[in-house]
Amino acid sequence: MFSFLLTALLLTAPAAKDDWRTPFEKGNGNTTATYAECLAYYQRLDAAYPEITMRAAGTTDVGQPLYEVVVSLDGDADPASVRAKNRRVVFIQNGIHPGEPEGIDASMALVRDYVQQKELRRQLADVTLVVIPVYNVDGMLTRNSTTRANQNGPEQYGFRGNARNLDLNRDYLKQDSRNARSFAQLFRKWQPDVFVDTHTSDGADYQYTMTLIATQRDKLHPALSVYMQQSLLPALYGGMAQRKTVMTPYVDFEGRTPDARGLVGFLETPRYATGYTTLFNTIGFITETHMLKAYAPRVKAQYDFLDLMVRTVHAQAATLARARTAAEAELLTQTTFPLSWQLDTTQVEKISFRGYAGEMRPSEVSGQPRLFYNRTKPYTRQINYYNTFKPVVSVEKPVAYLIPQAWEEVLDRLRLSGVQLRRLTRDTVLTADTYYITDYKTGSRPYEGHYVHSGVELRTEQQPRPFRAGDFVAYLDQPAARYLVEALEPQATDSFFAWGFFDGILQQKEYFSDYVFEDVAAELLRKDPALRARLEKLKAQNAVFAQSAAAQLDWVYRQSPYYEKSHLRYPVARWQGGRLPVE
Repeated sequence: MFSFLLTALLLTAPAAKDDWRTPFEKGNGNTTATYAECLAYYQRLDAAYPEITMRAAGTTDVGQPLYEVVVSLDGDADPASVRAKNRRVVFIQNGIHPGEPEGIDASMALVRDYVQQKELRRQLADVTLVVIPVYNVDGMLTRNSTTRANQNGPEQYGFRGNARNLDLNRDYLKQDSRNARSFAQLFRKWQPDVFVDTHTSDGADYQYTMTLIATQRDKLHPALSVYMQQSLLPALYGGMAQRKTVMTPYVDFEGRTPDARGLVGFLETPRYATGYTTLFNTIGFITETHMLKAYAPRVKAQYDFLDLMVRTVHAQAATLARARTAAEAELLTQTTFPLSWQLDTTQVEKISFRGYAGEMRPSEVSGQPRLFYNRTKPYTRQINYYNTFKPVVSVEKPVAYLIPQAWEEVLDRLRLSGVQLRRLTRDTVLTADTYYITDYKTGSRPYEGHYVHSGVELRTEQQPRPFRAGDFVAYLDQPAARYLVEALEPQATDSFFAWGFFDGILQQKEYFSDYVFEDVAAELLRKDPALRARLEKLKAQNAVFAQSAAAQLDWVYRQSPYYEKSHLRYPVARWQGGRLPVE
């Protein structure tokens, strides 16, 4: 097993020329590999062991390749071939936040051990291991000792932002970075059964070295949710406890301290790693080692968890395969899809939590009361855990989405995520469900490079619309169906509309001069008594409207043929009819 004692390492290490210790193991317990050291170590493993394949899998914003490392007993590193052999795929991603590097160091040792130790090799009989050594290459190259102000080591580490100062763990659906676009292609090639993203926590102080975010159970397909809750999670929590690293769910809470009001489950929407992977029926985990624990125990905790994950998937391979097969089959017939979720505070369970007493004392900075966690007062007590979410907005899926070819940025991202797209072979007019955006809210400040929309309200019309030869059709009878719904339905939390990809429709391109349109509007009202009646009713109901000549003139304009139909019209249409003329 992985050891952090130099003496134990020397007892088991080969001769000096075959010294396979990682850079972390050669250090003082408080150092992490540089990017060059990490690559060199994997390259050396790749050269020495045919079971290991290291290769570039795309590029990153800093211009360096994104690498993948594949560990397969027969050397098979072809995703299609591996799936044809009915192997489970465990996909580990490290260094999305390179200031949180435990997974980087742990995975180097894990890959080595899984080819060098007979007992571990047996776990790969029906499992293929895929590792991204460093996802945010950009941030790892920005090495420093200060930006993780709350963290206890290592001595130097990388930076959270990438070369474009993006937090890559908010970029999975919008895919502004090359890193995210490369990941999407790699992820869809492998179609892993389980995905693990390694992190270090922020927040409260408590006794645990490791906390865990599992895919939110209500968002996961029921077949996979049952498997995860009844089989996978108990094995992982139990195994970590046996290794003397007791875990707890991620410490996210709303009170002053975790025990004040209890923990709240983390709702990962598709902007996050495990929110995105869930759209494709992959069970996701984010490991969060505690920032205030010493670095060496944090690396060990990551190693133990990753090792347990491979062992558990090996032991439960058949059960996992059945659950995933059921989920994928049922996805094709699923008709209703949730778009946004809300915590159900009426549903609560009790968990045992090991914390420290939160107390107040005067601040030496401000003189005001400040919170501190008193480590001389540890406790173990039952606290509330809220981890039930209910859908608040859902949608019935269409037969297909019709996507005009003009929206290339969106189409590119659909392709990267494995969406099967067809193209219309001729110009045609199609009567389809068409959304109009009737209201929305926009953040007052940019978030990850966008002004994000929320609170979207819609009006739906059945409307004949012209589509051109070459416009795209995305049928929903495909494995990417759930991704398509959450990406293209405007009300979804992380839809392309929410991220501003369709903002061009929110601005009018034509308008009127009031002194000219006054006469036109008067003529419209004379010819259409029903329109006049509607205007008078609005004036009677709304005193502010009744006093505003401009508002009344604008209202008449919007009811007239002069008002452009494309204003606030969502360009993606929902097709509910039969098959279309596509290539």
